[in-house]
Amino acid sequence: MMWVIPLAIAATVVDAPGSTRGLYLQLIHQARADGRARAAIAYLDDFERRYPGDADARLLRVNALLDLGDVDGAEEAAEALPHGGGDAVRGHLLAARGRWAEAIGHYQRAVMSSPADPMIRNALGYAQFRAGRTASAIESLRGAIDLAPGSAVIRNNLLLALFAGGQKTQAEMLLNQLRDGRERETLRRKIMAEAEHPSHGEDR
Repeated sequence: MMWVIPLAIAATVVDAPGSTRGLYLQLIHQARADGRARAAIAYLDDFERRYPGDADARLLRVNALLDLGDVDGAEEAAEALPHGGGDAVRGHLLAARGRWAEAIGHYQRAVMSSPADPMIRNALGYAQFRAGRTASAIESLRGAIDLAPGSAVIRNNLLLALFAGGQKTQAEMLLNQLRDGRERETLRRKIMAEAEHPSHGEDR
């Protein structure tokens, strides 16, 4: 079981206010955020007819294919990106193959390139956890949550690493930030079940 899949992160959309291109890309981003990866790909097909060769759209296609679990398709799409999409994308593609130890180096370089990006730090921490490097994972995920304290994805990954690393007091302190007792207990059960059976190492 994989608690949170670290996915490729799209380039920031920067366009003039009211730009059709920018609005279209935001629609694609929203479809992905809503878990509608197939809709995102359909929008991308239409978008790329209007704006052929757009770099942001190509990266979004890699992301959407990863959302669907189509790793072969994502790898093929990444070949069209400059330098294969960079270290973050290469890390995500390796992670999608379960090649966690190989992904770590790419994520570390991506963090050096974008030190204030919490989701790259999150991806690094999760890969470290899955590779059995729990102490390093905790440190990476603490750095990520400092940058994005409201992120449930990062919080859950940090909880997972803390419980797996035997740091139950710190994990409970983080869990207690959830005000809803039922939500807190449900999350505790899920996290502890995953922490007890993390399937560390390479998944082939």
